[in-house]
Amino acid sequence: MYLIWGIILISITLKAWIGQIIIALSPKVAAKIKITEPESNVDSTYFKDMHGEAIWDAMILWTLPAVGVLLIINDGLWPYFGLIGGGIYLYFAGRGIVSRMIMQRHGINLGESKLKLNFFLTLWGLTAIITIILAIDMFAV
Repeated sequence: MYLIWGIILISITLKAWIGQIIIALSPKVAAKIKITEPESNVDSTYFKDMHGEAIWDAMILWTLPAVGVLLIINDGLWPYFGLIGGGIYLYFAGRGIVSRMIMQRHGINLGESKLKLNFFLTLWGLTAIITIILAIDMFAV
């Protein structure tokens, strides 16, 4: 089961990490390949916040893909990384959803791909919760 979860974890969370790296390095390229909105389609403050968030996320979102690798190689450190990475991804998803909801309520233009972004943020949040539960379960054994 852990092998399968490791593969799932890598395939889901690697997209978040690589996407944030691309946005952090070149928001224009990210917009061209449609992983973010072009600056002209969104409020400028939101764009700057999104870019700053991507820079930070590029540095920390490696944790759950690393957990996937640790699960695949059956390394005993995975539950520790799972708790840390799960917490990071849960925060990442929760902050993303809630802050965007608040911005939207206040009339800040977030562009056209809000529904797609909320889907992925929810997926990453659920992935984080499952990983945290599995890690806690390992400590209970």
